[in-house]
Amino acid sequence: MAVQLDAVDRRILDALQRDASQSLDEIARRVGASKTPVWNRIRKLREAGVIRADTVVLDPEALGLEACFFVLIRTSEHEAAWQQKFLRTLRERPEVLEAHRLAGDIDYILKVRVANARAYDDFYQALIQEVRIFNVTALLSMEEIKATTALPIPRLDED
Repeated sequence: MAVQLDAVDRRILDALQRDASQSLDEIARRVGASKTPVWNRIRKLREAGVIRADTVVLDPEALGLEACFFVLIRTSEHEAAWQQKFLRTLRERPEVLEAHRLAGDIDYILKVRVANARAYDDFYQALIQEVRIFNVTALLSMEEIKATTALPIPRLDED
């Protein structure tokens, strides 16, 4: 169930998504409120699960992770034990940035970040050693056009 947000909550979330390292004073100034109420709102947003974590966004290329693959997986396995092992395997692999279960012809899509094609093949070989997969298609991203962790914050009609 979605949490009800007012205009101040949305401004706070927008400020935090832009730069979570800002001081509380700076956030309060940006949203037009005083420090204590802003702190209380942030605390409530954390408790409600709206704010899950504070993190840093790293540049993958600066770390030598120049290849981004989207991996399409089809499986003929649908029993719970296989799925648990598969999901555990994905969660343990640091190369997997995202994993989604899909509707349609493809069962899963992974976003995998590695240094190069050889590193992707190492990942692929390790994956198929862990779990049985019917079909894998790897698509190399030639250019990242947009990447963000910022979510669009829903607006209320009465604002």
